[in-house]
Amino acid sequence: MPAGPRAVVVTGGAAGIGRGAVERFAAAGDRVFALDRDADALAALEAELGGRVTGIVVDVADRTALAAAAERVSEALSDGGGGSDGGGGGGRGSGSGGLGALVCAAGVQRYGTVVDTPASTYDEVMTVNVGGVFFACQSFLPLIPRGGSVVVVASVQAYASQHNVAAYSMGKGALLSLVRAMAVDHAADGIRVNAVCPGSVDTPMLRTSAAQFSGDRSTDEVVAEWGRSHPLGRVAATSEVAQVIHFLASPAAAFVTGADVKVDGGLTAQLAVVLPEDAR
Repeated sequence: MPAGPRAVVVTGGAAGIGRGAVERFAAAGDRVFALDRDADALAALEAELGGRVTGIVVDVADRTALAAAAERVSEALSDGGGGSDGGGGGGRGSGSGGLGALVCAAGVQRYGTVVDTPASTYDEVMTVNVGGVFFACQSFLPLIPRGGSVVVVASVQAYASQHNVAAYSMGKGALLSLVRAMAVDHAADGIRVNAVCPGSVDTPMLRTSAAQFSGDRSTDEVVAEWGRSHPLGRVAATSEVAQVIHFLASPAAAFVTGADVKVDGGLTAQLAVVLPEDAR
């Protein structure tokens, strides 16, 4: 796919890391289709970022809605509403250059061990965090021409887990396996597939969790405490994760596929054992 403005789809695009990705691609001049189940947040995003962003109300847990959204994007591209020129004709990625990138950022955070997680919670986590990626890719990959890219937002909890997030960690680990499988399957099509694995990021989801465990402390205090567990001493901004997403989706990462890139402030590089003060 030629360099220049592209068409990009971002799931979970109205908040958190997804919104950060929408802002980053829009700032680069790309046309962004932001998918989210929050209609009000999408409307606010469109109003703030202007004509480069089109909001589409979709719950990624709804496979039929994902397929309908892909059809809507395909029609927009065929009408000349995409990004770069070239790559027209029928078949994969037809229209004005096809879809340059798909970013799968929609997700939920739920707590529980394998013993106390209700079946309904397990089903929700798997349907949104894993199925939402699988079926978004199933719907949108046919629109991506050679040179295009998929970036999946996973988590450092694909590698190591905190307490009481069994279903969440399981789902994030599954995403890394899916990324590797897709990278192999679609390499011959010239489509790259990679993952970013953030540590703690200052998002509405993180702050909801912080409020849940804050007790008599403020949410800001809890977020700051979690940030201190990272060697860099703070949580990430969504824009910092979005920069890595944008890189992986860009021609600058043309030989990167099947990778999982940690954006975790050094969190997974350290051991939990702390030396006594006088031994440091």
